[in-house]
Amino acid sequence: MTRRRARARAAKAWAGRFATPTAPAAEAFTTSLPFDRRFYPHDIAGSVAHTRALVRARLLTGREGTRLERGLVRVRRELDAGRFRFLPSDEDIHMAIERRLTELVGPVGGKLHTGRSRNDQVALDLRLWLRAECDTLDAALARLQQALTALARRYRDALLPGYTHLQRAQPILLAHHLLAYREMLARDRTRLRDCRARADELPLGAGALAGAGFPLDRRFVARQLGFARVTANSVDAVADRDAAAEFLAAAAICAVHLSRLAEELVLWATEEFGFIELPDGFATGSSMMPQKKNPDVAELVRGKTGRVMGALVALLTTLKGLPLAYNKDLQEDKPPLFDAADTLRQSLDVLAAMLPHLRFDTGRMAAAADGLLLATDLADLLVERGVPFRRAHAIVGKLVRHCLATGTSLRELDATVLGKHAPQLTPALVRRLTPARSVARRRVLGGTAPREVARQLARATREEAR
Repeated sequence: MTRRRARARAAKAWAGRFATPTAPAAEAFTTSLPFDRRFYPHDIAGSVAHTRALVRARLLTGREGTRLERGLVRVRRELDAGRFRFLPSDEDIHMAIERRLTELVGPVGGKLHTGRSRNDQVALDLRLWLRAECDTLDAALARLQQALTALARRYRDALLPGYTHLQRAQPILLAHHLLAYREMLARDRTRLRDCRARADELPLGAGALAGAGFPLDRRFVARQLGFARVTANSVDAVADRDAAAEFLAAAAICAVHLSRLAEELVLWATEEFGFIELPDGFATGSSMMPQKKNPDVAELVRGKTGRVMGALVALLTTLKGLPLAYNKDLQEDKPPLFDAADTLRQSLDVLAAMLPHLRFDTGRMAAAADGLLLATDLADLLVERGVPFRRAHAIVGKLVRHCLATGTSLRELDATVLGKHAPQLTPALVRRLTPARSVARRRVLGGTAPREVARQLARATREEAR
């Protein structure tokens, strides 16, 4: 190849307006290829649909359309196999694919961009990626839900102290606690599905901002790509990044849920709690202290939450001052978006892999769920005997002070103490207070009683079987 041909091959698609080539520093600064190359399956799918629309509009002959489609298939194969050779002059994945296509099929490759701008092209790729990523994360969330359900079922009878303000509050079932996280993840899945539904609009055909200047059938293209509808306003179509922001908001909330679960695993694995034994395969040691077993996996899930939350702030900050329609700032939507999606997916996957290997010390948890945690049940006994709750609360508060001062438990209260503070109660009645009976009392819908937890588990099983 001659030097002149090499220079021509490396020329920008928009170079006709400019007398001198792009400065190397500017080219390195403005390229998006290092991160947007992951769009390639979506870019090629969009180009195939656009080719068919051009044939339909008689802007391409059937033969030209077939030639372009076959060329796009070859480009896809090269990219799939890792044999695609990117050039320094490739600004982004869109230009790289078009450049290679033209090398393969000749001048007809230059007709592919008819009626299309990179503005609506990248908007299309983004929406195609969002739809696919929402589906991928939804599946990852489902796997983590299944892991939580299986763990809850395995320990369905185990007692645990429930906490408020990180202080022991009332006995609950461990299964009930684990299923609370399953509910959080269910809401995360609905948020991602909502995001997917709003992203399910075809922006292609909006052109640079004013719409295509050719009679392209946008509804036909939407059907080709499986979109539910087409965008209603061409300016909005190329400027809009709401679906990306919504995706990151959903991802950030989900990451916070994972962080809360990770934090509890970290706490429960401490000697101070001692509720779980971390699996060796998901823990690390210390390079200095031989006895250490560190919850690094859970800590990293907790730590990576900051990256996901930061991605949302980064995108919103980019968007907040932009006039309509397209601005190059929008190129910066993808690095935080991709990083957040990757980080969240990795966190979901590692937790789903780790949870089945957790081992709970049910004896220690049950012991921790006893004692003064039964104070509310004692107050409930008084209420059942006609004492107003506020009065019952005050009475039991004094009994708790007595227990703390004497080092006794509520079940050890004798007739003298009860007669002074709560004559409605007897030592025999108080001795019947146990964590298991306390849990069994919480029979309201959604409560921690065994029958309610069994109902929650049955519902989870039905949902997971769909």
